[in-house]
Amino acid sequence: MSLRLHFYGAARTVTGSCFLLETEAARVLVDCGMFQGSKEERELNYQHFPFRAAGISALCLTHAHIDHSGLVPKLVKAGFDGPIYATSGTTDLASIMLPDSGYIQEVEVNQLNRRNSRRGRETVTPIYTEEDAIASLRQFRSVAYGQWQNVAPGFRARYWNAGHLLGSASIEMEVAPNGAKEPIRFLFSGDVGPDHKLLQPDPDGPSNLDYVILESTYGDTDRDGTTIERRRRMLRDEVRAAMKPSGALLIPSFAVERTQELLVDLMELMEAGELPEIPIFIDSPLASKASAIFKRHAKELRNGSDLVQALESRFVRFTETVEQSKAIDRIHSFHIIIAASGMCEAGRIRHHLKAWLWRDEATVLFVGFQAQGTLGRILQDGASKVRIHGEEVNVRARLRTLDLYSGHADGPELKAWLVDRLPVRRGVFLVHGEDPALKALQTSLADIQHVPHPVIPEIDDIYDLSGETAVRVERREPRLPASSAGHRDWHNDYAELMLEINEAIDAAADRKAKAVVIRRIREALKDGAHG
Repeated sequence: MSLRLHFYGAARTVTGSCFLLETEAARVLVDCGMFQGSKEERELNYQHFPFRAAGISALCLTHAHIDHSGLVPKLVKAGFDGPIYATSGTTDLASIMLPDSGYIQEVEVNQLNRRNSRRGRETVTPIYTEEDAIASLRQFRSVAYGQWQNVAPGFRARYWNAGHLLGSASIEMEVAPNGAKEPIRFLFSGDVGPDHKLLQPDPDGPSNLDYVILESTYGDTDRDGTTIERRRRMLRDEVRAAMKPSGALLIPSFAVERTQELLVDLMELMEAGELPEIPIFIDSPLASKASAIFKRHAKELRNGSDLVQALESRFVRFTETVEQSKAIDRIHSFHIIIAASGMCEAGRIRHHLKAWLWRDEATVLFVGFQAQGTLGRILQDGASKVRIHGEEVNVRARLRTLDLYSGHADGPELKAWLVDRLPVRRGVFLVHGEDPALKALQTSLADIQHVPHPVIPEIDDIYDLSGETAVRVERREPRLPASSAGHRDWHNDYAELMLEINEAIDAAADRKAKAVVIRRIREALKDGAHG
């Protein structure tokens, strides 16, 4: 028999989820996500797929987040014409998130091409357009939780609620290669939700498996003692500390679910008198559309009625147009702005950061994971200056992190989730994490009985699963070296160097001192070139 598993994304990095199961009869993708993080990783989105799109039999999506679904329109544009299986919640969210992704790419590429034209550089084209994204939606097929679905010859899948996001799923897959005595059972975890989610149930899944592909985003984190009540108390304290008469609290947040959870907690704190009445601006057209979908699915959600009430509060204002977004800058009393993107890589949050980072009366509160190389991570790591839209911005705002809104299980929760899946006979692959999280979880899982030693694959790795254990197959040079995956890249180092050079020149006492600094930099460059 022939059975192989390819790791085309989310291997030693958090984003770009994409796995291919291949037999002689069919080839099935699980997820087709966009790479985020450093520029070197994001450049993979523009490259050709490392497989033939037209040769894919079917695509199974775990959920609608862009790092799991964001390259679906590119896949369709490249020739994939098969079915895309997803839950109804995922299908509904993808119907707004994918076109939004296409629109953002068009806008950003137009801006980049204007800069490239001025610099005499070649123009580029978007990965896909809003129109491409809308066209790809025709291939979606909704599936119910808990029901087997034949997805390709020799493949059937069953979706389990992963507790991460509206519609999120762990995907159980039974594969029957030619010559196999019985099906080989897989479970792709997708993103596993934590124990204390406001809107989602605890994650569920089957047991008695051959292979598990397990996410590891927070594999090195233990949020012991986390409850919704404790989270609200900590949010209350952060808001109180941020309250300055002419200040603002900026919360970079994913538009889907994270924003809705924050909104419920803020409104509950106001109603309980724990916080005063504060205007809250949801500055994200995508968040507005997502909130409408959450309203439609309110009966499927925990605390769905609380969410509907929060969305309709008189203190909450959704901004749609650019003019409405800019008008927020004219407010001179304390207010809260929740805007995408969650890692500060695109969208309206970058405009608000540019307007507020240099001001002492501002606070930026991070409430989710910040991947290496993103503006959010650079700020979180303590940068004193950053570049936004080509301009230097001093960082004087208070920077805070409240990592209790994550949609991901922590290390102990992931371990408990895996224990509930036992026995796992042939192998566990750890994906969707940076090196510290992957290695910490690998060590933690080593003492579980009936679980083989977990494997940490690298991007573009291929494993032959036709025997009793997984065997890595020799392969071509990976698109992204392991040393680059999940790390800062030279683009980050270059941006930091330019900021340091400008800072050194600004700090020089007079024209003569500035000239000395510049001369030394030139000498260092010459020495480096000759070395």
